[in-house]
Amino acid sequence: MITGHMFIGQRALQGDAGSIRATNPATGEKLEPAFGLANESVVAEACALAAAAFDSYRETAPEARARFLETIADNIMALGSELIERAMLETGLPQARLEGERGRTCNQLRMFAQVVRDGHYLSATLDSALPNRVPPRPDLRLRRVAIGPVAVFGASNFPLAFSVAGGDTASALAAGCPVIVKAHSAHPGTSELVGRAVQKAVADCALPEGTFSMLFGGGNLIGQALVGHPAIKAVGFTGSRNGGVALMKTAAARKEPIPVYAEMSSINPVFLLPGAISGDVGAFAQAYVDSLTLGAGQFCTNPGLVLALAGPALDAFLQAAGASLNTRAAATMLSPGIHSAYNEGVAAYASVPGVQCVARGQSGSQACPAQAALFVTDVATYQANHALEAEVFGPAALVVKCKDEAEMLAFAEQLEGQLTATVHALPEDYALAARLVPILERKAGRILFNGFPTGVEVCHAMVHGGPYPSTSDGRSTSVGAQAIERFLRSVCYQNFPGSLLPAAIADGNPLKLVRLQDGKLQAAD
Repeated sequence: MITGHMFIGQRALQGDAGSIRATNPATGEKLEPAFGLANESVVAEACALAAAAFDSYRETAPEARARFLETIADNIMALGSELIERAMLETGLPQARLEGERGRTCNQLRMFAQVVRDGHYLSATLDSALPNRVPPRPDLRLRRVAIGPVAVFGASNFPLAFSVAGGDTASALAAGCPVIVKAHSAHPGTSELVGRAVQKAVADCALPEGTFSMLFGGGNLIGQALVGHPAIKAVGFTGSRNGGVALMKTAAARKEPIPVYAEMSSINPVFLLPGAISGDVGAFAQAYVDSLTLGAGQFCTNPGLVLALAGPALDAFLQAAGASLNTRAAATMLSPGIHSAYNEGVAAYASVPGVQCVARGQSGSQACPAQAALFVTDVATYQANHALEAEVFGPAALVVKCKDEAEMLAFAEQLEGQLTATVHALPEDYALAARLVPILERKAGRILFNGFPTGVEVCHAMVHGGPYPSTSDGRSTSVGAQAIERFLRSVCYQNFPGSLLPAAIADGNPLKLVRLQDGKLQAAD
């Protein structure tokens, strides 16, 4: 049963600083119940609980912490159809998509449970004392420790996988950091259900009460208060560039500045090299439009920019892609706000002289329809209108015609940082691809070859991050096993007595870790 409560440790609380209701984006209907909003005293209480829990929670045994993550996954699955049905009402997303996202959410929790058990994230390192060396070397040992309580901001476009128990929360908890989530106002009922599942897991596993809290907040006040609180030591955020930059400024202005890991803005360029669009491009164009319109285009990896050499091959691609897009039914967007911003972005494209509309998808009768759009322009027009660089969050794309290979490579050099960049090429294009890829390595966190970027696998090798402004820190990823590294820091222990050494770097290797001993990897005993 959904009650409208937030969670401050093990306490359920009805906020009294105003209220919000979710909106069904397909019908425009306001959904019950009302969700009370937090005030700054509630933020302070949650932060105090998290600070009190930190030293105990960060030193939980690997098996206990892994089991906690698995218990969260079990509790989410135990919610059954209630979770999926509420998420459908709040987001307009279809059942199959949400069931798949629930699976991804639980799988990444279980993946991080295994990461904790493996212990590689600790980077256990030992350098033996060399008393007879001149100068002598002391006994030095290193492990990585949790950074402290983490504030996580739920995302609008993934109500499960990037929200209350999503990747930021899972990786922070895996690192040993208590988490305070600011739930997204677009899906509060979904957030409450998942929040209760996490809260129950804390109790089930007998962990400190402040290991997890979840707040609702209106506007920017609560988010800024959370990031500004001295107990918070890092931030995970997925959302707009404006929102991410605002949090970065708050974090930097603190007496103790803290890192903000913000995933913000990306247009995910797709480079169509000549061989890739030679011949019959019908199936290829349809595959591209499938990726563009997947989930109403509401993916941070949506392929919103296409680069290709001007000529008959590109004309054939545009004709085929336009024909496919013209037939696409309008899908429901996630919220009225996202729908409004999408329409404004499409209108901004259409208003630029030199930008031509190639095709529009079908209009829809639902409250928040996403009518797909495909535009084309040339490099000179694009470079003269900085508004064309902005992400349009939804199923809209801009194709940019390049005069020759040199102009394509120069365009790539001018790109902002991206989550992904894609190259479509045949063997006859590999010489050009070899010149393009080193540029893209400087521009993107993930480079795809002959594929489309809208699938993000949760695994050890995945990078879901990139240079600014796609993220605030291009050295990090918010998806995959390496996401845990955002919430860790290294500590060196010099000449410690054995009785005070942490287990990860103790003599005898009690945790059975793979460790670096005097510069050589040593397998677990």
